[in-house]
Amino acid sequence: MKRIILSGGGTGGHIYPAVAVAEALKRKWGEDVELLFVGAEGKMEMEKVPALGYNIKGLPVAGLQRRLAFSNLALPFKVASSIRRAKSIIREFNADIVVGFGGYASAPVLWAAQRLGVPTLIQEQNSYAGLTNKLLSKRAKRICVAYDNMERFFPKERIVMTGNPLRGRFSAEGVDRAEALAYYGFTADMPVILVVGGSLGTRTLNEMMKAWIVTLDGEAPVQVIWQTGKFYEREMQAFLAEHPTKNIWQGAFIDRMDYAYAAADVVLSRSGACTVSELCLVAKPTIFVPSPNVAEDHQTKNAMALVEKGAAEIVRDAEAVARGMREAVALAADGERLAKLRRNIEKLAIADSAERVVREIEGLLKNTK
Repeated sequence: MKRIILSGGGTGGHIYPAVAVAEALKRKWGEDVELLFVGAEGKMEMEKVPALGYNIKGLPVAGLQRRLAFSNLALPFKVASSIRRAKSIIREFNADIVVGFGGYASAPVLWAAQRLGVPTLIQEQNSYAGLTNKLLSKRAKRICVAYDNMERFFPKERIVMTGNPLRGRFSAEGVDRAEALAYYGFTADMPVILVVGGSLGTRTLNEMMKAWIVTLDGEAPVQVIWQTGKFYEREMQAFLAEHPTKNIWQGAFIDRMDYAYAAADVVLSRSGACTVSELCLVAKPTIFVPSPNVAEDHQTKNAMALVEKGAAEIVRDAEAVARGMREAVALAADGERLAKLRRNIEKLAIADSAERVVREIEGLLKNTK
């Protein structure tokens, strides 16, 4: 029986790669593997992971607030408590290996495992490694990455290119495009632009859509799938009621991302690590609008890793309201640019990322026996 701890959370970008690897581990070893997730108390993984059928334990760890806050005074005590608790969890579970995916809980679990002599593996989703993973990589046996040139941050001999593990099946072939267009009530004679801002939504992309819609005369020159996010749904519905515009589908969520990707000719999106990996797999011409509100400006660095290879374009957050949709409409009409972007982004796709991470886990387990 193989006993594996998976740790990470705080955001879907850390949770879902861990779940994708858990699913791949189950596919490979079935009942011969026991999995335990470790997350941070009060964070989304404590709800999402059990809902998917996995056991999880929580640590009291919290992140450092980047502004002056009383909560920062308690941080050292929470970290120390989390390390003690992590050691206890690792011993009780009798873990063979600990795999970290980033997020609050990942650091104390990996730290504890390394001091207990348990092998550790890090899966770094971004093109620019965070400080915690850089420090923990010194004792990690493997560092699985999704971008080139990560030897800037990690020991070169322990880096393995795996890509970012994703849940679901994304591919350039996708579902039938006619079926996808029909799902949104669209036709094949006009380009489709997908504007997607994540489950909570993105203020910048929503304001960009509003600014563009008010310049129209009740009918968009392209078809648009506009995902507003849960947080902004009522506000954007009220806006559209005041500015009814043909050829626009608006919704808080996109239940069928496979349909959205299949329908889209151009995607306007944030550049979180997993989103970037999805877009590589579906080979969609993309204009990234990186969020400026993430640690170490990860999203800009993720986007630029593709832009520098001619695999995507970028509009800065501060310019997106004025320029975003104008650029997207122009791109949708430029067949040569579309073909180049599609060709270059497809080269970066790694379809078997979760299986690659599992192979590294398997190798470490064999070496410790």
